[in-house]
Amino acid sequence: MSEFAVEVSNVSMRFNLEKEKTNSLKEYMIKMLKKKINREDFFALKEVSFKVEKGDSFAIIGANGSGKSTLLKVISGIFKPSDGNVKINGSIAPLIELGTGFDVELTARENIFLNGAVLGYSKKIMLQKFDEIVEFSELHEFIDVPLKNFSSGMVARLGFSIATLVKPDLLIVDEILSVGDQSFQEKCEKRMEELTANGTTLILVSHSIDQVRSVCKNAIWLKKGEMLAYGSVNEVCEAYMQG
Repeated sequence: MSEFAVEVSNVSMRFNLEKEKTNSLKEYMIKMLKKKINREDFFALKEVSFKVEKGDSFAIIGANGSGKSTLLKVISGIFKPSDGNVKINGSIAPLIELGTGFDVELTARENIFLNGAVLGYSKKIMLQKFDEIVEFSELHEFIDVPLKNFSSGMVARLGFSIATLVKPDLLIVDEILSVGDQSFQEKCEKRMEELTANGTTLILVSHSIDQVRSVCKNAIWLKKGEMLAYGSVNEVCEAYMQG
């Protein structure tokens, strides 16, 4: 068994962008048939390579548009890389986009079981962990309220509580904790530290350098899809702030 939880090898992610606008579907189809649609390639990621050891707490930092979320989606299997490959050892609990795996028309109670099923947990496990999820999320009074009436912070609380209810091999967290209040963010940071202390590997994307330094040991810095630094969290954060 590999000592690495994640191995990213020469990963590039290319998207096709149209260089011109069309005013209607008919005009678009005519231009496409005449092969007059001009496209150009946009590289969200360019030959990115790194490894994350099992049990590490690892950050991906960079400005908006640097490719952080794209990289997480490649690691999670949502995107297939245009080039290169990703090797994952173990189960993944991804918290990438707020509300993913939820139905806003259903109540928080119903969504706990729905989201648990999406993550691969049985109804028996969800019943056993139900009270713990509600307790951690601090949503006791809203458990039978539809999610469409929740704030983004409340949805984040519920999502994080479910994703961390059973110790995953790999926990991926993308910015969603930034929508919660400070006390809950600190509570989540403590939970992440407990999980990594017990062997879970954490990959975190955050705009908060203080949070990254507090939670993570190692990091990479992305800029316009390219990896500019890779190493200890303090070294990478220093390079990022100076760059």
